[in-house]
Amino acid sequence: MRTIHFLAALPLFPVFCAEPKAIRAAETHPLNVHDLVTLDRASEPAISPDGRNIVFTLRTTDLEGNKGRRDLWLVKSNGTGLRRLTSHPAPDYGAQWAGERTVVFLSSRGGSSQIHTIDIDGGEAESVSELPVDVENLRVSRDGKLFVFSAEVFVDCADLECTAKRDKEIAGRKATGRVFDSLPFRHWDTWSNGKRNHLFAMPRGGKPVDLMRGIAADGPTRPFGGVEEFSLSPDGKWLALTFKAPMGSQAAWSTNEDVWLVPTDGSAPPRNLSQDNAARDQQPVFSPDGRTLVWLSMKRPGYEADKQRLAVYDVRSGEKKYLLEDWDRTPNTVTFNRLGDKVLLAGYDLGQHSIFSADLRTGKVQTVAKEGHNDSPMDTGQGVVFLRETLGSPADFWVADGGREKRLTELNRERMEQIRLGSYEQFTFKGAKDDTVYGYVVKPVDFDATKKYPLAFLVHGGPQGSMANDWHYRWNPQTYAGAGYAAVVIDFHGSTGYGQAFQDAINHDWGGAPYEDLMKGLDAAVAKYPWIDGDRACALGASYGGFMINWIAGNTDRFKCLVAHSGNLDERMAYFDTEELWFPEWEHGGTPWENPEEYKKHNPIELVKNWKTPTLVVHGALDYRVVDTQGMSVFTALQRKGIPSKLLWFPDENHWVLKPANSILWHDTVLGWLDQWLKQPKKG
Repeated sequence: MRTIHFLAALPLFPVFCAEPKAIRAAETHPLNVHDLVTLDRASEPAISPDGRNIVFTLRTTDLEGNKGRRDLWLVKSNGTGLRRLTSHPAPDYGAQWAGERTVVFLSSRGGSSQIHTIDIDGGEAESVSELPVDVENLRVSRDGKLFVFSAEVFVDCADLECTAKRDKEIAGRKATGRVFDSLPFRHWDTWSNGKRNHLFAMPRGGKPVDLMRGIAADGPTRPFGGVEEFSLSPDGKWLALTFKAPMGSQAAWSTNEDVWLVPTDGSAPPRNLSQDNAARDQQPVFSPDGRTLVWLSMKRPGYEADKQRLAVYDVRSGEKKYLLEDWDRTPNTVTFNRLGDKVLLAGYDLGQHSIFSADLRTGKVQTVAKEGHNDSPMDTGQGVVFLRETLGSPADFWVADGGREKRLTELNRERMEQIRLGSYEQFTFKGAKDDTVYGYVVKPVDFDATKKYPLAFLVHGGPQGSMANDWHYRWNPQTYAGAGYAAVVIDFHGSTGYGQAFQDAINHDWGGAPYEDLMKGLDAAVAKYPWIDGDRACALGASYGGFMINWIAGNTDRFKCLVAHSGNLDERMAYFDTEELWFPEWEHGGTPWENPEEYKKHNPIELVKNWKTPTLVVHGALDYRVVDTQGMSVFTALQRKGIPSKLLWFPDENHWVLKPANSILWHDTVLGWLDQWLKQPKKG
């Protein structure tokens, strides 16, 4: 997920970053939720083989339809020539290049998700598949003659037609009950339907071949962006992919995901390349010449937040070595440069999400782009192009070359020119274990140093995550700054980007060092910034952050209000509710019956008797990671104790809030709760 000391903060940056215009104009306004929801969002960039063009998905918001719309856009790698490539009511996404001028992508414009192509020089998109099931997660060979994609199938079916026929038969049944005989029976927000996600290779004009035929395991399922988990060799002959070996219910408590290699003609079954490692292996990527395969590899079985090293595999000889063993950062994405002698990595580093390069011969790591949240690096031959967002700006394309950086696009320029934001600063203080802990503070919009401002104190989830220098579409400090609040975030023990020891410190200590960091961080911020009114503060968090809000409620009454989103009340029962058992088993040192004291020592339910603080509870019915009965239990306890409280429950949302109208309701309800308890007029 998942005693207060006074101490002044140690400054890191003495001057506030003021990316937005500082001059207040009559035609501008503070950022609000409608601005946040309707900003355009760039993702899934893919660079052409010659390095000259980038195709990407741009998500716009259809408020009337209450959904996001996805179109493909094109921009030259020097930032010029920005234009929309597709325009259709159905979503277009997952674009790949087939040569220099042709883009292959997925679209449901025909009713189901199928493969389409379009020429970047003009013309209409053409469908090149008419398969009986939905297609996801696309790869294409350089010559455009081979497509690799994923699809949900019944393992015992010989072809896709069999799966489609069985789907129709099931839909026609009057009985709706399902029988399960193993875990997991549901995942994230979806119940198991007996199918598995398999990868297929299909020659253009030919029939698809199931590359995982007969294997009761799920291949990659990453629609609409995210980490990529399979790679097609440059010659189109081999596919590297990740999946857990069939292990029945053990899949629910094992992180042993392996990298497999399979010929795309289906002439042999997948071969396990990481069988010697019982921990997670992921994100295989072929080098430009196809001779080398790299992937990210963990060491400790059962731990999903372990440090990731780089596995380097020689495709011809089968020799394997590991790099980055001594680098005390953990990358979360990897790709090759154009020459194939280095890899580009992205990962958290001291409150930033930076891009690095690593030499495959020496293992030497260098920083390519540091400040902000940087991701999706692409080597053009003239520099590295990437997507960057910050606390003051949504995502745009930038280029880094030899230490110089340049912004290439302003995708939301007209919108952002109408919005006023708060300036922000990173600060440090001495936290638990006498370690240096980092945080950010965001000033209210139209800041006046003579005033005292109420505080929104945001607690991140994960817990191995970070409240870093990025632009978030729900937990964005700028939405609170726009509503007249100061915002403070703390990267407590357990946060990523500060070394593995700092990250591991939260294991078996959920309510210990992280709670101490948060309280000391709040003290430090109030001491350093006298315009923050520490007596008018509300703490808010989701997932682990929601757990922490419930824990805070039992340990201190220093906050005027609390907001707990998707947080556990009872860690013991949460173990039996969730679908990924490896997570609580690692974090709490085993099962509840093997190690009951670990589940009890930092369990919010043990301290309900101390609760006093008014609390807003938020949960989604489709949240199977932290089930909604946990949130309902929090609300029940608050109501039974007579504590002012509200429950915002979404029947159609999961662990996140995704629908535009629901996001607006979420923000309006949360900010209304803060206004009620922090902006009440003084009596007398």
